[in-house]
Amino acid sequence: MRVSVLAGVGSRLPPRKVANEEIAAEIGKPAEWIYPRSGIRSRHVVEAGVTTGDLAVEAGRAALRSAGVDIVSAVVVATTTPDRACPATAPAVASRLGLTGSAAMDVQAVCAGFVYALGTAQGLIAAGTADSVLVIGADVMSSLRNPADAGVFPLFGDGAGAIVLRAGEAEEPGALGPTVLGADGGGRDLITVPGGGCEEAVGACAAPSNRYLQMRGREVFLRAVECMESASRQALDAVGWKVDEVDRVVPHQANARITAMLGEQLDIAADRILTNIEHVGNTSAASLPVLLDHAHQAGDLAPGQRVLLTAFGGGLAWGATTLVWPRLERPT
Repeated sequence: MRVSVLAGVGSRLPPRKVANEEIAAEIGKPAEWIYPRSGIRSRHVVEAGVTTGDLAVEAGRAALRSAGVDIVSAVVVATTTPDRACPATAPAVASRLGLTGSAAMDVQAVCAGFVYALGTAQGLIAAGTADSVLVIGADVMSSLRNPADAGVFPLFGDGAGAIVLRAGEAEEPGALGPTVLGADGGGRDLITVPGGGCEEAVGACAAPSNRYLQMRGREVFLRAVECMESASRQALDAVGWKVDEVDRVVPHQANARITAMLGEQLDIAADRILTNIEHVGNTSAASLPVLLDHAHQAGDLAPGQRVLLTAFGGGLAWGATTLVWPRLERPT
């Protein structure tokens, strides 16, 4: 069976950087209240008029450049903040990248969206539907933040990250292992934006506050650790790796305390767990590919290293996969 091989990576963060001091003024809390609870000191936020699609195009262009290609068979965009309710954001992103005619679709699994998009892309390649796929995670989460919710407002930032996958062999560096995916719709109210959909249209949740992201933090914390640990172990079992054989863990950047607890549960030393949440916050579906690109640019991912990716988000949804990091050119 054809497998998917990582061929390029790129990302885009908005230029505007917002420190905790500015956030604190908006939520009526001291700046020092934010970092201990989240591990976040700053996040990037779009200027007026900049959309998810805009960020996705820039990240996608960077990934295509990294892969040394200008054409792919398909584009998959993971996002919770599409440019429009209809149509999907991916076709417009593909068109702006000169990929008119390529298959294009959105995937919605909130912070687990990028892992779900990877699984979708792997299926397209394995089936022979596509020879190469541009996978983008992009979100403008600042559009969903409620200034009246001090527990949620400081956590999120905006951004986009992307990778290029191509068809290849399982023995190649960069080949993705099986992607483990799971969901539990019984927990949909733990992370939710109740408004903006059919339920609002039929009068089930018409309050203005329902257009903002709502989250039950403590319950999310516990479920995130539990589900990412389980998915991670399943993904490692699928490729026959032991936990102590993993060189780098790339977890969704939800909260520094979740990341630390996940490391403890997996018994993986902190120096093997990649993180950038301190300076970007939680960028939802963009989290994993942005972190991959930042780590690649910093030299924190070396060819031959065994890498575990895992994420958890609303739905509830979660997933994990593995790869051996390939040799990719770094920007000069």
